[in-house]
Amino acid sequence: MSKSVITITDAEFASEVLAADQPVLVYFWASWCGPCKLMAPLMNVAAEKYSDRLKIVKMEVDPNPSSVKTYQVEGVPALRLIASQELKASVEGVMGKEKLLGWLDENLNN
Repeated sequence: MSKSVITITDAEFASEVLAADQPVLVYFWASWCGPCKLMAPLMNVAAEKYSDRLKIVKMEVDPNPSSVKTYQVEGVPALRLIASQELKASVEGVMGKEKLLGWLDENLNN
């Protein structure tokens, strides 16, 4: 079953991320960020590959300052892996496909 990446806001963070019954990858991005445009398609690749065990959401940083502050996003693109309401892993900066999938494999198996 394929999954898509959904866009969320600060108002939806608790219901879409914290209340999720599986790990959630939050992709923080900005419309003005060139590297974010490179990473955006990789979120769809990850959503397909990990559809059975990972939910992926994206959140634009500028209109959502609460989540950005809570998860200490200092640069974009940024990824936060959250499971059972806890931050499990985080990384900032652009990644290629292999690095992203390797990072997810490592952190989903811990």
